[in-house]
Amino acid sequence: MSMTIETPAATGSKAWNISLWVAQVVLAAFYLMAAYMHGLMSVEALAQMGAVWVQEYPIALARFIGIMEFLGVLGLILPGVTRIRPELTVWAAAGLLAIQVLAVPFHAVRGEFAALPFNLIYVVLAVFVLWGRLRKAPLTGRP
Repeated sequence: MSMTIETPAATGSKAWNISLWVAQVVLAAFYLMAAYMHGLMSVEALAQMGAVWVQEYPIALARFIGIMEFLGVLGLILPGVTRIRPELTVWAAAGLLAIQVLAVPFHAVRGEFAALPFNLIYVVLAVFVLWGRLRKAPLTGRP
């Protein structure tokens, strides 16, 4: 019979891993909603929800953003779950962060300040996942 002794480092790593998975799932859910909106909703429906910018730019831009958001969602979850190329989770978080780095000044310049708190939440979660999966609890591949 073997006995497992949890060291403080192992316990901390487990806590970090759980925290990061929660952040990944929350971030994925937020971006899945955004991907649905940008990728599938009509221009009129988006404008009614406050995304009036879609009326001023080609719809292809919103669709492209939606596709990139959806791919980011897949990258946040699938590599960790399948343990195939888990380093892609870090790249997905970086890509989703890049979307927000572009979205924040876009909305600010347009005076759409109501969007900025949401953008900030996305930024904080993406930075946390990016940092955490790089430094605190990297995902490992299959043995």
